Amino acid sequence: MTDMNKMNAAELENVTGGARRTVHNDAVSYANIRRAPGLNSEVILKFPNGDTVETTGNKVTKDGYVWYEIMLAGAFDTGWIAGSLIGY
Repeated sequence: MTDMNKMNAAELENVTGGARRTVHNDAVSYANIRRAPGLNSEVILKFPNGDTVETTGNKVTKDGYVWYEIMLAGAFDTGWIAGSLIGY
């Protein structure tokens, strides 16, 4: 889960449970998954349009976007995606 030492706890909002969402980006054929919420955070993965992600229930508003924490497999436990890039 999110390293709360790296994020202002007041910024983090827990939404009701997690949910599966579909990735969609009209500009390109993928969405960047970032290590932390925000446009300056490192891109750790790229998910193709049509893939599904599972949100953890945590969200943060930063850089003009609502960022959702998502579950990942492998080297990273979680990542962040801009809410405008996932369907509801």
